[in-house]
Amino acid sequence: MRKTKSILFTLVLISIASFLNAQTLTAKAIIQKSNDLLLGKSSFSEMTMTITRPEWTRTISMQSWSLGEDFYMIYITAPARDKGQVFLKREQDMWNWMPSINRVIKIPPSMMMQSWMGSDFSNNDLVKQNSIIIDYTHRILGSEIIDGRDCYKIELMPLDDAAVVWGKIIMWISKNEFYQLKSEFYDDYMELVNISTSSEVKNMGDRDLPSVFKIYPANKEGNITELRITHQEFNIKEVNEAFFSQQNMKKIRAK
Repeated sequence: MRKTKSILFTLVLISIASFLNAQTLTAKAIIQKSNDLLLGKSSFSEMTMTITRPEWTRTISMQSWSLGEDFYMIYITAPARDKGQVFLKREQDMWNWMPSINRVIKIPPSMMMQSWMGSDFSNNDLVKQNSIIIDYTHRILGSEIIDGRDCYKIELMPLDDAAVVWGKIIMWISKNEFYQLKSEFYDDYMELVNISTSSEVKNMGDRDLPSVFKIYPANKEGNITELRITHQEFNIKEVNEAFFSQQNMKKIRAK
């Protein structure tokens, strides 16, 4: 009997500790933990992106490397007409290596909101991963259930001097795992522009993560972009800042 009471008492203490820890997390800390889980210190991924339009569908395969939130490299492996293209992100700057013309092109600020590879993702989406941490205020609005998981519902509002495109973001992040399960993106007039979701949690290297990400433009019926991660590794030793260079863009090959 004493042993049973001791076990129950221990479980109660653990539950209380978990509850108190959850209460001390700020909205910003929740988003930071979610970002850290998604990116890790460094990573390597293999992905396919399917772009669906009412008239056609297109699939692009790629490999990517990341280092924290500021360094990112994408190598296009298929289809044949796009194979060999490389995209490089270093902090807030972005370049595109096009082997067909043997040139590295810097993507100017005026093109950051343009579609990336014809998808519903923009160039801006690739370079602003850390922006949701540093360029916005964060407020917990409440809790909601998304796909059977209890989630924090968090509002992100841009700082007055922030160079961002969204007037507001609403994110749903699971309380136990810190998965970003849903996001809504609004323009400066508070009109809904995009909805993104994640699903199909799988083991990815040393952690469990959603493996399928979809983005739905709010005012373009039938338009969907799906990004499916087929393989992912974290904490890659050979990846450092020097890896993410314009010189390496021309040399990199598929693993």
